[in-house]
Parts: sequence; structure tokens; C-alpha cells
Amino acid sequence: MSAWLPTAPCTPQTCVEAPAVRARAVPRAVLRLGAVLLLLLAGIALMLFGARIPPPLVRRWCRWIVRAAGVRVRITGAAAPTGGLLLVANHISWLDIPLLAAVRPARMLAKREVRHWPVAGALAARGGTLFIDRDRLRALPDTVARIAGALREGAAVAAFPEGSTWCGRAQGTFRRAVFQAALDAGVPVQPVRIGYRLSGGRATTTPAYVGDDTLLASLWRVATAHGLVAEVEVRAPVPPDAGPDRRTLARAAQPPETAAPAWTHTVLVA
Repeated sequence: MSAWLPTAPCTPQTCVEAPAVRARAVPRAVLRLGAVLLLLLAGIALMLFGARIPPPLVRRWCRWIVRAAGVRVRITGAAAPTGGLLLVANHISWLDIPLLAAVRPARMLAKREVRHWPVAGALAARGGTLFIDRDRLRALPDTVARIAGALREGAAVAAFPEGSTWCGRAQGTFRRAVFQAALDAGVPVQPVRIGYRLSGGRATTTPAYVGDDTLLASLWRVATAHGLVAEVEVRAPVPPDAGPDRRTLARAAQPPETAAPAWTHTVLVA
């Protein structure tokens, strides 16, 4: 891994809350994971047979996946604009991906290694994922050009500019490169802030997927947890002329680290 790549200090041992698992929670967790698997298989089947899934159904399907895992979804703010759009969000968990797609279905930006994963890589490519070679800095201009091309064609592209997952109690700095694509294409940036709480209102790191954590361990924590709520704040879009350069756009889209999300106009509770 290149030294210039962003990293987070968060680890499962120091940052992640593991819920106490009672015996009666195990069957419920198994049922939740089974439901998630069935929803994923249904989406894969539609994709493999070349079905064109309408965006409203994609959004609903993504909410169902999160809800099937036992997590309630609360989305606030106005609907994301249509047309070319760069969606950016802070990155905490694997849950962030369906949550961002629930705001607006988009072509995801992912590391190149995902393309070579068995089954998942082929499905990601078929779904329009844009792959970035994070180990080769010289490949970055070509990636930015491909993102800008997709944006000019009217597509939405989703990215997590921190470049690494954080636990949620701390966050990283938005890297500027992806914002150059929005400038080049002349499209707005749609900032989204994601957070996780318990039903009583306390922030929690249980869904975090950080450091040397495994996907299976993270899935099990989420499935066995009680009262998890995913809060998604769709903030005001940042127009491409909001500043002279990508640094300004990145700063405008970066969610404040200390300010709590303003859950005032709830548009969905699932």
C-alpha cells in the first residue's frame, strides 16, 4: 500500500462497541442475516438477467436491505437533484453503501481490488462501478476523467472521499481529487452525512467496519444489536461554481465534526 493513502486510527479493539449477545438474540440475528441474503440474491438475479431496475425500486430495495439487518432508517432533507451529480458522504460502515443508494442510486467509486473479487467483482462491474487504482498516483488523472465523463452523461457517482472508514466518533478529511471531476463536468456536489444511534438517542460505533475488522464480524454485530438507527442527512447541494477550486468544494461538502445532525424534516422512517 502506498504511503500517501489515507488511513484511520480507528480499530475494532479501541473504537467499536460490541453488543452483549443474549441467547434469544441469536435466532433473531440468523433470521436477519438470512433476510439480507435473500434480498441480495433477488437483486443479483435481476441484474444477471439484464433487468432494468427503476431507480425508485433500487432505493426501496436498499432500504429493505438495511431494515432486514435490523437497522431502522431515518432520512432527512430534500430529495437529491436529478442529472449529473457527485454524491459524497463520510464512511463508517458497509451499511453506508445501501444507505447512500437509498438517497439516489449511483455508480459507486471503489478500489481496483474489488474488481477481482470472486462473484462480487463481476457484479460490481456490471452495476457500473468505477474502479480506482489507489496504489498508483499517476493513474489518478485518468480516474478523474472517467468520473467526469460519467457525470457529463447525467449519471450520479457516489464516493467516500475520506478514503478510509472511521468509527463515527471521529472522522477523516475529505480528499480533493474526486471533487475535480465535479468541477470538470460542471455538476453539483450532494453532501450526505451518515450517523448511527441507538433507539434511545445515544450515538454508537457498533456498525463501524474499521481497521482489521472482518465483514463477518461486523455483520454479526449489526444483526445481534438491538435498536440500531441509521440517520442520513441529505444536506444542501453545493453548486459547481461555489468556489474556484476543488479544495473549496471539498471543504464545503465536509460535514462538521462536532455539530449534531439536524433531524428536523424527516422524510422517511423505515
